[in-house]
Amino acid sequence: MLTVGDRFPHFQLKAVVSREPGREFAELTNESFPGKWLVVFFWPMDFTFVCPTEIAEFGRREAEFRARNAQVLGASTDTHYVHLAWRQQHPELRDLPFPMLADTKRELSTALGILHKDEGVALRATFIVDPEGVIRFVSVNDLATGRSVDEVLRVLAALQTNELTPCNWRPGEPTLKVA
Repeated sequence: MLTVGDRFPHFQLKAVVSREPGREFAELTNESFPGKWLVVFFWPMDFTFVCPTEIAEFGRREAEFRARNAQVLGASTDTHYVHLAWRQQHPELRDLPFPMLADTKRELSTALGILHKDEGVALRATFIVDPEGVIRFVSVNDLATGRSVDEVLRVLAALQTNELTPCNWRPGEPTLKVA
């Protein structure tokens, strides 16, 4: 599995970016958001139970990521057509403010090393990538356990200080000074 300090892999994937007819899909790459931090999170499958709770929460908190110069990208191994159908069907996913990447060929999941060995779907993984394309944070949960969007935001803010941050540090609190 790729980890902190590794370069995030190149990708070119179809994504659902809207529900507006004729504007539903776009092709995105790792270079589609120059100068931005990327928060890329994976879920195992569409039309499941834990996944929409996380996806909806990232959607509700997207403005906080945007305020930190970060682009949120959600991804699974489902097709862009399945993503669109799910967005149209699930009330909390209809108006998501971030793209849903379709890693249908499992190329990005494989490059990252996050495919579940038995199920063949992406693990519940989160990557924070700096504007230079370097992975600065990785978290991977079991298929059945949802992640904390609060923690992802906290870590993003801590990384952006470029300073030492103590345990449970929150934005606005003092950082550590080397004596």
